[in-house]
Amino acid sequence: MQLTPEEVKDRLKNKGYLGLEVPKGLDLVTEIKRLKKEKNAVLLAHYYQEGAIQELADYLGDSLYLAQAAEKVDAQIIVFAGVHFMAETAKIVNPNKKVLLPDLKAGCSLADSCPPTDFKKFVDQYPGAHVVTYINCSAEIKALSTIVCTSSNAKRVIDSIPEGETIIFAPDKNLGKYLIKETGRDMILWDGSCIVHEAFSFERIVALAKTYPNAKFIAHPESESQVLEIADYIGSTSGLLTYVQENSATEFIVATEAGILYEMEKRCPEKTFIPAPVEDETCACSECAFMKLNTLEKLYLCLEYENPEITLSKALVEKAKLPITRMLELG
Repeated sequence: MQLTPEEVKDRLKNKGYLGLEVPKGLDLVTEIKRLKKEKNAVLLAHYYQEGAIQELADYLGDSLYLAQAAEKVDAQIIVFAGVHFMAETAKIVNPNKKVLLPDLKAGCSLADSCPPTDFKKFVDQYPGAHVVTYINCSAEIKALSTIVCTSSNAKRVIDSIPEGETIIFAPDKNLGKYLIKETGRDMILWDGSCIVHEAFSFERIVALAKTYPNAKFIAHPESESQVLEIADYIGSTSGLLTYVQENSATEFIVATEAGILYEMEKRCPEKTFIPAPVEDETCACSECAFMKLNTLEKLYLCLEYENPEITLSKALVEKAKLPITRMLELG
């Protein structure tokens, strides 16, 4: 079935993805590999994607690595198995390439917590301030920024700003509080957060640690302060991965999106990884519903029809690219 451009627009408007039936019996993995080769496309995937998608990725990593990879790829089509702000970042650094996202509704609660109009009013209250924004934000927010950062390089970014200068940090208040503690710098924080990382239960983590007394508790810095205070290690997604490989412990309680456990178990099959519990006792772990909107079926359709496509105005790309370039130059 071949869709007309009007039919494609209609389906995307209503569903965020094409919503077609995938032929029964189709070997999705084989077909996705075929389409990537035929269309000169590369697949970038975040560690929070389902394992089957991670296995198909040409580039698999955290936000910093994927931003670096997106800047360097030669392929004419970039398929981003992640969330909307990640695909936007790939488009910003590759404005002349086609960037696809399997489901346009794969958003981000943290990015949503920082509306551009409200943030512009907030920034205007502090003339001359350096605006440091976490990469988990929209293109419009990046365009209002001095420099972008990820959890991997946030401390380096803050340290690059001269002492005594005013710094606004957005949108994650939890990461901001952690960075204030780590850098000793006073920063003005936007009141945003990630529902995935705020879902962890301090009390249930403490109880779980008693069940696994030899386990190391590791956490992403988007988690709340009280959770971070009891962590044996705090780090970015890639930092957590490195830690579990290099540490001699054989058991780890992990406080970040549960998708990372797939790669941890793959790299360290002899070790045990326990997802940190959340407030909702009916859930065993904290998963990002937005990340999980991407599926093999949607990935196949995305490649087959080269939609949904990320589109940004030239003016927005130009404004948003500068703070990303500054980050990438820092490494």
